[in-house]
Amino acid sequence: MFRTVLIAGFLALAALPARADALTDDFRRFLEADVWPQAKAERVPRAVFEEAFSGVTPRLDLPDLNLPGRPAKVEEINRQAEFRSGADYLSEKALAGTVNTGRAMLKRHGALLKRIEARYGVPAPVIVAIWGRESAFGAAKIPENAFAVLGTKAWASRRKEMFRAELVAALKIVSDGHLRVSQMRSSWAGALGQPQFMPTKFLAVAVDFDGDGRRDIWNSVPDTLASIANYLARAGWRKGVAWGGEARVPAAVSCSLEGPDRGRPLAEFAGAGVTRVSGEAFSARALGASAHLMMPAGRAGPAFLVSPNFYVVKDYNNSDLYALYVLHAADRMSGGAPLVTRFAATERLTRGDVARLQEAMQARGMDVGGADGLAGFKTRRSIGLVEETAGRPATCWPSKGVAALL
Repeated sequence: MFRTVLIAGFLALAALPARADALTDDFRRFLEADVWPQAKAERVPRAVFEEAFSGVTPRLDLPDLNLPGRPAKVEEINRQAEFRSGADYLSEKALAGTVNTGRAMLKRHGALLKRIEARYGVPAPVIVAIWGRESAFGAAKIPENAFAVLGTKAWASRRKEMFRAELVAALKIVSDGHLRVSQMRSSWAGALGQPQFMPTKFLAVAVDFDGDGRRDIWNSVPDTLASIANYLARAGWRKGVAWGGEARVPAAVSCSLEGPDRGRPLAEFAGAGVTRVSGEAFSARALGASAHLMMPAGRAGPAFLVSPNFYVVKDYNNSDLYALYVLHAADRMSGGAPLVTRFAATERLTRGDVARLQEAMQARGMDVGGADGLAGFKTRRSIGLVEETAGRPATCWPSKGVAALL
């Protein structure tokens, strides 16, 4: 018996390199058959393509991969901080470094930021908060080989088409002379430079603000800050419009009303009893503007009324908590108050648990934004509808109780 188990163990170990080699071979075939024709069509020289992938093997340790020959699955563990607990992500401890250093940066680069704000219409604190969140004001190490990361994701991630476009754009960045292959370092998601732009965004919105003829988001503070502002301006930032703020939402106002596609005049929310946490009355001008309900933890955390500018920042990074972090940090740099409502403790569900909950709601014809295991606004409000249909108070947050209802 022992000998049989031992032989089986050796056979399993011997199969591991072969399996890895087979995946590497499949990866190399993909690069040649799928990526090279697209790169060639974009006039990327063959020499750049070959140098970019010289010695590169697939990064099988990256999250959200659906490897060839293996069943597709959602990971049980959520590795993305901006999609986890708001209590941690928006804590005073988490905000302190960005806010304190951000105030110093606003002073140090005041004249530069004034010129950027005048050109693009985006407030300086918002620009600086994004800079701080993305790269610790340029101090963060960005260690990954961009071609290994983007190549792997283009080959085997859940969003292959998106990452194929990003991979070709990364090759263009080199072939256009912005960087050498050896300088193409990225995050584990493939983002580049101090603003952490994906390659397509670099090509679309990066600017040369210091006038040296280069769009340098790696070493130039003027180019970095102006490129962030240009991104937001092109995404639709409305000059002079406040992003919103924390609100008190009575139980009579359903949390299922949340979302960027369910805006209504602020006067309607005010008429239903929604107020600012500060108690300050809404101005007549504000009451006529469009507002959106935003509840990043359903009823288990703070609620917000936000303007379309909130969703412009969310375009930069598609996370409610990210946009809240940036905009709240920007407010705090300018003397704003801390959040009043705390995030309550909730049941610990894995990302896989949430994905299975989403699949059950999709089976009922509900739009949850995809079964990715992340509780975005479509998932939250669909949960609220399930609860209300069952005659229960809506929490708009995934739980074992909601799973039982389904």
